[in-house]
Amino acid sequence: MVSGATTETHQGVAKNREVQTLSLDHVTIRLAGDSGDGMQLAGTQLTNTSALVGNDISTLPDFPAEIRAPAGSLAGVSGFQLNFSRETIHTPGDGCDVLVAMNPAALKANIEDLVDKGTLIVNDDAFNAGNLQKAGYDHNPLESGELARFRVFRVPVDKLTIAAAKESGLGTKAVLRTKNFFALGLVYWMYGRPLETTLGWIDAKFKKVPAVVEANVKALKAGYYYGETTEAFTVRYEVERAKIAPGTYRKITGNEAVAIGMIAAARQADKTLFYGSYPITPASDILHELAMYPHFHVKTFQAEDEIAAMTSCIGAAYGGALAATGTSGPGLALKGEALGLAVMTELPMVIVDVQRGGPSTGLPTKTEQADLFQALFGRNGECPIPVVAPSTPGDCFTMTVEAFRIAMKYMTPVLVLSDGYLANGAEPWAIPNVKDLPDLRVQHPTGIGNGNGEHFLPYQRNDHLGRPWALPGTRGLQHRIGGLEKQDITGNVSYDPENHEHMCRTRAAKVAGIATDIPLLPVEGPARGDLLVLGWGGTYGAIVSAVQRAQARGLSVASAHLRYLNPLPRNVGEVLKAYKKVLIPELNLGQLAMVIRARFLVDAVSYTKVQGKPFRITDIENKIDEMLKGA
Repeated sequence: MVSGATTETHQGVAKNREVQTLSLDHVTIRLAGDSGDGMQLAGTQLTNTSALVGNDISTLPDFPAEIRAPAGSLAGVSGFQLNFSRETIHTPGDGCDVLVAMNPAALKANIEDLVDKGTLIVNDDAFNAGNLQKAGYDHNPLESGELARFRVFRVPVDKLTIAAAKESGLGTKAVLRTKNFFALGLVYWMYGRPLETTLGWIDAKFKKVPAVVEANVKALKAGYYYGETTEAFTVRYEVERAKIAPGTYRKITGNEAVAIGMIAAARQADKTLFYGSYPITPASDILHELAMYPHFHVKTFQAEDEIAAMTSCIGAAYGGALAATGTSGPGLALKGEALGLAVMTELPMVIVDVQRGGPSTGLPTKTEQADLFQALFGRNGECPIPVVAPSTPGDCFTMTVEAFRIAMKYMTPVLVLSDGYLANGAEPWAIPNVKDLPDLRVQHPTGIGNGNGEHFLPYQRNDHLGRPWALPGTRGLQHRIGGLEKQDITGNVSYDPENHEHMCRTRAAKVAGIATDIPLLPVEGPARGDLLVLGWGGTYGAIVSAVQRAQARGLSVASAHLRYLNPLPRNVGEVLKAYKKVLIPELNLGQLAMVIRARFLVDAVSYTKVQGKPFRITDIENKIDEMLKGA
């Protein structure tokens, strides 16, 4: 939105025309094209540059579900949305102010999200009969008048890219791979983004192939100067740097934050990190990221399947390493039996589930929150596991470290519920001071037996019901663990009915007792009122933004966000009772709502969405208005 009337003018280089500059509070840009058009790369460069400029940022990459979808088809469309702002933001934006569509399919798949009077930039060269047919058009939408509500710029991107990079020595096909940088250069000109960061990245990335460097550099500059010289663009925009707390920041995605959190936890525990995983979208990037840090005592293992990944994690934990594994919904199902073994052996480890659309293969590149029941209950027998859920990409770091703290203190596996929205999205992240991280060092049993001539007792518990973590090979600490039920204290195999019930209740009490060791549920807004909006996971940004808008209009509404799902914070019941109505938005069919209704007997209203897309701020704001109508 235009934030003021202040404008500037300057002369175009070739056309000698005036260009007006308008100041904006924020802008949302979406780049869309074929999966091979480099939209994710261009979007990432735009994000990095905007972060270095000093804007607050939030991103939403959108990947095609099919690896080799037909070129030009709707199934093959890849998109990247970035919201950058001079104010604090929590989401990548509802609709987009600018849509760059590299072909007809990209236009058709995204045009409904472009705001009225928004800017539409299309690659005019791609709107030929063949591509229009592949996208399902029986006409050319650029000539039918149906786009009249937008500011449409038809740019011959292919021709201009070829002309710019023809001297690079690359063939036409190779040159056209740089058209994403032409489009990026034009966006840089429109929004006052400097070229230097991307130019440096190109040089570093392709320095072994000078022709590729030259082609990409020329394409980027050609796009920039096309905006500068053509008569079509008469307005530029600027978004000033945001006012943020002092500190050292970096751009971070949720998956990067999980990986860094694991490394930080290992350093704080003075242990080797072992990560055993089977590749699965959208969790694979955690494995990719960790594989780059062997010099930080990180050992990564790409297993042949999910069962092997989970059992390797159990073996590493038994051996005394800081053990972790990661997966997405279908993989978590396959890990279920071995997770039961981890609970029975009471070994510390962290399992990250980056949720995606299901069931089965479902929507593998889209986000969802439908694994909550699986995380809480999806194992045979009485098999309680602590469950935590980060709320932002940066929070993935904090909650990963917290998961390891809980795992080692209470000797239990811990589940981290991330999701595709958090995993792939990015935001500025204040790099924490190492001094502020928890000390995770563990005192392992040493010496012979218990030090008093007795045999080692592997299930002798401390005050918080955690058992000792004995390292194999330590003299005198021979002991037995495994999947069969164990006798309390001694660890011997036991088929005694009363012992089995006692052990089940003890394991449950241990997890329930964690509630005394986690923060109370904080509330943003009035402590009492007409409505509480309760959420968890990646819905945080949309919820808090919608509630802030409602509060600004004088409505009695507050928000609370659960980062601990099992056990729940001990004040949840008190918080719920302080409001006349409770609204629970979720990207599933009401899983948290069912838990809350059953546990606290609160008539909570479930508001759900299962489209593979995150909530929009306006979705939740409209639901708030509906629930408070007449209040």
